[in-house]
Amino acid sequence: MFGLSKGGKSGKSGKLLAADLKSEQQKFELIVNTIEDGVALLDAEGVIQLFNPGAGKISGWNCDEARGLSSRSVLKLVDNKNTPVADADDPLTKVFSTGQPVRNNTLFLKTKSEKQLPVSLNISPLIGPDGTVNAAVVVFRDVEEERAEEQRRADFISTASHEMRTPVAAIEGYLALALNNKVTTIDNRARDYLEKAHASTQHLGQLFQDLLTSAKAEDGRLSSHPVVVELGAYLEQLADDLKFAAEKKGLFMEFVVGSSRHKDASKSTGGERTIRPLYYVLVDPDRLREVVTNLFDNAVKYTDTGKVSIGLTGDDQVVQFYVRDTGPGIPSEDAPHLFQKFYRVDNSATRTIGGTGLGLFICQKIVQLYNGRIWVESELGKGSTFFINFPRLTAQQAAEKQAAEAAHQELAPINSLASS
Repeated sequence: MFGLSKGGKSGKSGKLLAADLKSEQQKFELIVNTIEDGVALLDAEGVIQLFNPGAGKISGWNCDEARGLSSRSVLKLVDNKNTPVADADDPLTKVFSTGQPVRNNTLFLKTKSEKQLPVSLNISPLIGPDGTVNAAVVVFRDVEEERAEEQRRADFISTASHEMRTPVAAIEGYLALALNNKVTTIDNRARDYLEKAHASTQHLGQLFQDLLTSAKAEDGRLSSHPVVVELGAYLEQLADDLKFAAEKKGLFMEFVVGSSRHKDASKSTGGERTIRPLYYVLVDPDRLREVVTNLFDNAVKYTDTGKVSIGLTGDDQVVQFYVRDTGPGIPSEDAPHLFQKFYRVDNSATRTIGGTGLGLFICQKIVQLYNGRIWVESELGKGSTFFINFPRLTAQQAAEKQAAEAAHQELAPINSLASS
């Protein structure tokens, strides 16, 4: 268990092994007992076999008292509404059923005194030679102060961004008037200065908007109105709207359905008919437009020659679409950090192209609203592809949800009249 060597002289090996075992156990207990995080060892039945002082301090349970009790009676997990977590969703039981590590930063621990503490959970299974989970190690940490600090920071960003947007919008408006030939007469040099000021003001306004959106995304205030969307028609129309940005830079643009049906998005689509599957998903079309537009704009900005593709495919469970470019690619060490706030790849290309470093962070938060997943695959010199997966609705599920949406819209005016 502790990685002991098999050496030892004849006749003394038993004593040496016993001494080594005792020494290793003492080291193990010393390390575990000095860790401030809570550490618990659960056996295959979910019974607590080890409970360090850190766990006792966080949970309010005496270490000796907690040993031998069920983990579900000591480590009571609830959601933000104080509702106990269902057995199927409880990380303490899920680790035994799946045999996979479980991490969770959204749940609360109900202490012995019934106080709710936000906790960060990391649970690792201990798998025996036969492949079964024999035990699990639970490491948990009180993140109440961290959450409070994050909330204060988010509140400040939200307030500051909201307050600064108003004067910036006013400056942008006056600059737009100054550049209007029907309102003012200015020479070319002054116009050049004003155009640069106007562009900088627009960039500043976008930064404030991104800061405000990211703050809302973090604390769950991002507005969302999901409806049934057929992604094939939706993306085709969106690709047609976005093609001008690619054409302006001399890039070819295509919309790809499945693995073989390519379509030149730079040409008119009138009169064309193709038979393809219907890919239904439940998303807010306005929010999804933000995601696709952001990914597409990034692809155009960082691609000097070649093409930008928007593609769509899927299976019975998942709908997948992507935005692919033929740009310089992303270094492998930067790829895992792209969706962090304010993170930008540091190279000659990014230094000359403006950006807030918030776009991909916001994209990820929006995708997660609809139980989706976003990731990137890239190779230096060969371009990048951003993939997004969403759960797929069957035609029947889509029809049922659309009927429910229609009924809700019909009832809304009646309800509003009744309440007035």
